[in-house]
Amino acid sequence: MNALVPLPVLLPLCATGLSLAFGTRLKQVQRLISVAVLSAVLGLSLTLMIVADTRGPLSVHLGDFAPPLGITLVADRLSGLMLTVSSAITLCVLVYSLGQGMADRDEVTPVAVYHPAYLILVAGVSCTFLAGDLVNLYVGFEIMLVASFVLLTLGGTGPRVRAGSTYVIISLFSSMLFLTAIAMTYAATGTANFAQLAGRLAELPLGVQTLIQAMLLTVFAIKAAVFPLAAWLPDSYPTAPAPVTAVFAGLLTKVGVYSMLRTETLLFPGNRLGDLLMAAALASMVVGILGAVAQTDLKRLLSFTLISHIGYMVFGIGLATRDAYGGAIVYVAHHITVQTTLFLVTGLMERRTGTTELTRIGGLAKAAPLLAVLFLVPAMNLAGIPPLSGFIGKLGLMRAGVADGSVWAWILVIGSAVTSLLTLYVMAKVWNLAFWRAAPPGQAAYGTVLESDSDEDDNDADEGPDHIPGSGDEPVRPRHQPAGRAVAATLHGHAVTTTTKLPRPMTAATAAAVALGLAFTVFAGPLTSYTDRTAAELLARAPYVEAVLGR
Repeated sequence: MNALVPLPVLLPLCATGLSLAFGTRLKQVQRLISVAVLSAVLGLSLTLMIVADTRGPLSVHLGDFAPPLGITLVADRLSGLMLTVSSAITLCVLVYSLGQGMADRDEVTPVAVYHPAYLILVAGVSCTFLAGDLVNLYVGFEIMLVASFVLLTLGGTGPRVRAGSTYVIISLFSSMLFLTAIAMTYAATGTANFAQLAGRLAELPLGVQTLIQAMLLTVFAIKAAVFPLAAWLPDSYPTAPAPVTAVFAGLLTKVGVYSMLRTETLLFPGNRLGDLLMAAALASMVVGILGAVAQTDLKRLLSFTLISHIGYMVFGIGLATRDAYGGAIVYVAHHITVQTTLFLVTGLMERRTGTTELTRIGGLAKAAPLLAVLFLVPAMNLAGIPPLSGFIGKLGLMRAGVADGSVWAWILVIGSAVTSLLTLYVMAKVWNLAFWRAAPPGQAAYGTVLESDSDEDDNDADEGPDHIPGSGDEPVRPRHQPAGRAVAATLHGHAVTTTTKLPRPMTAATAAAVALGLAFTVFAGPLTSYTDRTAAELLARAPYVEAVLGR
């Protein structure tokens, strides 16, 4: 079984070469490769999760080089669960993007790099979840960074390049800080392997330990968009196409949360910086949700709720008890699914109405009842309405806070409740504006041709003053249509047309993501039992160390 551990990383990397070889010449084969590989990764991830739960952590030293020289990959309960949830979500998003690409007529503007970049992103996510040392964790982050920049800037439009540049600058800064922390750790201990660090870091002076811990937490807080290191996120994510934004919001921030969980439990037990983490958690909750309250664009609104709900996970990490870790792990799995689903629904709304500006949308509950249901279920789940999984995760965290009884724990319990109520208000606001009220006068007529998110000046220069859409000289981007002024986040950056009939693959993928979120509720008993065992394993540390070092 140990031989299966590297496959979630190696399969997408190998498939990337095949996908690039086929390119735009055999697009159906390229799509088939991507779907088949991600399906195989999902099956492997589920197998690793089950085996890690029944037999204990699995480890492999690539090239048979023992630590600290070799690359170590480890699959335990935590990484198995994260791999399984992320694989299911990335498969749903891939199917959604296939539907969006076909609906956007991507054969008109063929882009061969989307599937390879997406597969590399999946490989990077898997690498971070399985990394058994700081260096390999850094490599996983860098793999994700390269793929993320390509996906953020698909189509080469001005807003996307600007947003991608901001994302890359912030990511490069965190990478330099991460490299510095790795160098300090290796200089102080002679290793970067997690299992060896678990013993050697405790022998260092307290000041050195705290400095290394603070630097690593800063790096992971930037990746996870923890306040006050989250200002980059609302400006970076909304410009991307819906499937890209969905997978970024659902997964990439959780990679930072996972890294915090892993290092705080394995390398720095004792909760020395617990109060600092809980202060950051409270600030993330409050500032994030207040930012969401102030938004009228759905993409930016959801970006702020993402920042806010990262605070729940950091709350559990800062509290550092078994119940708190269990609640945080439940909430990570729940939030990956629900946040991704809401961004997918946003893409469907944009396809239907031509905009995500809530003041220009209305009447969707009557006009598109299926779309209304697809939004309402994950929205109530995010708000924590019983008995949905959002409520289960929040209840577990609040119970852990009450059991702890400290001042900070009680403050976070109250903050969690207030944030949950404000989240419900925000979701109700979206429902009232976009679904419940009548359509406003400015809503785009169906069949309206929408510009891409490129600059209008570029369109004017390309088309000339006398261009008429449909005149036979396609594919040229259609001129701006007054009835449907919008910034359409298409997959490849060219024009789309609003429609009353949503593409079936996009709707089916969104429905599958909704069903996955509901599955966490239906199987809440087994899920919470699993996360409780995961939390116990994290606190014990011995199973992980013994699986890697063999003693």
